[in-house]
This record gives sequence, C-alpha cells and structure tokens, in this order.
Amino acid sequence: MSDELKGSDVRTDNVEDHDGLLTIKAHENCRDWNGIHYRAGMCKQNVGSTQLSMNVATIPPGGVAKAHIHDGFDLMLYILEGNVRHEFGPGLRQSLENKAGDFIYIKPGVPHEVFNMSDTEPVVAVVARAAADEWERIIPYDRNSE
Repeated sequence: MSDELKGSDVRTDNVEDHDGLLTIKAHENCRDWNGIHYRAGMCKQNVGSTQLSMNVATIPPGGVAKAHIHDGFDLMLYILEGNVRHEFGPGLRQSLENKAGDFIYIKPGVPHEVFNMSDTEPVVAVVARAAADEWERIIPYDRNSE
C-alpha cells in the first residue's frame, strides 16, 4: 500500500451500524503509511466521526515512523507491545524511550520520529487522535530544517 494514504483509502465495507452504535470486527493490517502498518480503525470516512479517529498501529522490527508533525490536533498512544524511542522537538534533538504499558501524549505541533528499538519484535500501539480525518493534517518534518 502507498505511503500517500488518502481518506478515500479507508474501508467502509467492514462497518456494522446498529442504530448508532457502530462496530468494526477484529481484522488484520489493511493499510500502510509512513513506515507503520495499520489495522482498520474508525474515522470520519467510515463511521462519520466528527472529532476523533482511532486505530491500532504496528511498527515492524527495526522500523521507523518517519519524522512528522500533527497540525492542530492532540494524539494519544497506548503501547501494547514493544519498545520505542521518540526523537522529538526542534531538530529532533531530544530523546525519550517508552515500553509496553506506557501511555504517551503528543501535543500539536511537536516534531517527532518514532523508532522500534527491536530488530526482532514489532511495536503495537492503540492510537487515538483528536482529528476525525486521520492523516490529512500530518506534515512531514525535516530534522535538518532547524
């Protein structure tokens, strides 16, 4: 799948609407973006959400989620499996490590790049965004720009 993910790439055929309570049944990874594999999640394109999106992301062993910025929305992560290192801030000069069981909050506008610290095990995390459009407001970041 393409790293140029657009809203039209979101699956809608797997959504069950039960009079306003919508569900997506368990499933395998179905999309790739920025070095990360995603399971089908919920967003405005498939459930009509107006303020939130959520899915499960996997960074493969040795993988990197390339540097980027969330433009105008909060993001929260809960790490289910694995260990990650965030390089963040101007020029990505700061570093922080997290492991399974950790919650992470990333403020809008903070440049960051995420590294899976293992060459053998994936990182799996629940990702919740205060943006129903998922990736439409994520901007690539060049660590040499500052």
